[in-house]
Amino acid sequence: MMDMKIANKYRLVKKLGSGSFGDIYMGVNTFNEEEEVAIKMESTKARCPQLRYEYNLYKILMETGESGTKATGIPAVKWWGMQDDWNLMVMELLGPSLEDLFTYCGRKFSLKTTIMLADQCIKRIQEVHDRFFIHRDIKPDNFVMGMRNMSNTVYVIDFGLSKKYRDNKTMKHIKYAEDKAFVGTVRYASINNHRGREQSRRDDLEALGYMFVYFMKGSLPWQGIKGKKVDKNTQILAKKESTPLSELCEGLPEEFATYLDICKKLGFDQTPDYLQLRMLFWRIAKREGIEFDGQFDWIQYKGDKTPQDTMPEMVDIERHGSGNGDSGSKSGSVE
Repeated sequence: MMDMKIANKYRLVKKLGSGSFGDIYMGVNTFNEEEEVAIKMESTKARCPQLRYEYNLYKILMETGESGTKATGIPAVKWWGMQDDWNLMVMELLGPSLEDLFTYCGRKFSLKTTIMLADQCIKRIQEVHDRFFIHRDIKPDNFVMGMRNMSNTVYVIDFGLSKKYRDNKTMKHIKYAEDKAFVGTVRYASINNHRGREQSRRDDLEALGYMFVYFMKGSLPWQGIKGKKVDKNTQILAKKESTPLSELCEGLPEEFATYLDICKKLGFDQTPDYLQLRMLFWRIAKREGIEFDGQFDWIQYKGDKTPQDTMPEMVDIERHGSGNGDSGSKSGSVE
């Protein structure tokens, strides 16, 4: 396997991980060894092949969006094809996930790091929405940092549960529906998602809000609930619905609660004011004298770490189905 040459250009270096799709390897360009890549491999005999779908989706996401701009923070696909018994996709190699970095930094981020990340995460999800897709699995595992000269840029990954919410030609929004199966990760899921309501742009943004609170506080009130999956999910929904935003965001700048309040009040097919949401965090920065200079906690923290506490270097492009960021098309498994 390791001596396999892909597209007459790339060779495998080491295995990075596995997932529901197959395996992922780190590779290099044999003509330019400085170009490191991620290579996703899926058997051509896979019962539910998804690599071609994912490739086509990444192509769409890299196109110019509704706002007329090219996407930033979407992994670049360098090659896709079939070779021997494999479907293969060669992609840009990315750095650690926000969950990895959160753990590295002692499971809490500073206000500065959180609002710098919030600004980029909202922008990334806006770019996905501009291309008529919703992500539907917002969690720290699915945001990763770039490598080298892009090391301060947040990327969004894992579109395995994403869905088109608007037709390109007719511009019709999907219809509101109820009794839908839960899709995503329970810890960060919107209340509408728990309630079986069709997801739309507002749900991605609400989930981001829970993620920002998680970064600041180190946990969310509904973490740690025990029980069978259905019962646990019901209890988590009850806790989310019964926890006032003032309590959820207690001790945080008021803009965190304002952000979630705005998201929860959005209509099903309403276009969010992404700039308004980003400006909430800019307002915190101005008031607190915080500069968006890319000096994240993990950069400052690195000098205080012991040698065995090494900085996570790379991340699987596809985390779907593994680790504590598990998600599922029917029900997420993170409390």
